[in-house]
Amino acid sequence: MTVLSLTEAPLSWESQSPEETLRLGEALGRSLAAGDVVALFGELGSGKTVLVRGIAGGLGCLAEEVHSPSFTLVNEYLCPRGLGSSGQKRPGRLAHVDLYRLVSEEELPGIGWDHYLRACYVVTVEWAERALTWLPQDHLRIGLESLGAARRRFQVQGTGPRSTALLRGWIETATPSLQVG
Repeated sequence: MTVLSLTEAPLSWESQSPEETLRLGEALGRSLAAGDVVALFGELGSGKTVLVRGIAGGLGCLAEEVHSPSFTLVNEYLCPRGLGSSGQKRPGRLAHVDLYRLVSEEELPGIGWDHYLRACYVVTVEWAERALTWLPQDHLRIGLESLGAARRRFQVQGTGPRSTALLRGWIETATPSLQVG
């Protein structure tokens, strides 16, 4: 029997509503630490920004202030410092990067990409497929797919030890009724 690790095959589950997507994001946000990168993939309207709102809420930021930075490319949010559910010190900043308007990967240094990857930020990247060669080796990949007006499918994969640990913790804490396939 072949056993795949969480870095070899993505896990899949569904959210039934925007509220559930927010709750899933909050659960993930409570586990994130400074230096973590969450790469989001999906078409327009697939729920990427809703998930980031939840992540922001889980980090202690004001989720209602989070909006897509499509025109500015990056929004920064200050989060109150404190201890997360894992006992780790919460990061003080969330960088919400949206690469929808990026024409080429060569533009990334111009938006301060390296600055955001420094350890004082949790970084969420919408349209991460536009920065594949720039993503750190260890990042959490989340693909979102719209299944109708409210339902979303998540395809999630860790790409290294830290992101795999995040994924395991997210599955354990997200919701007891989460059906992982």
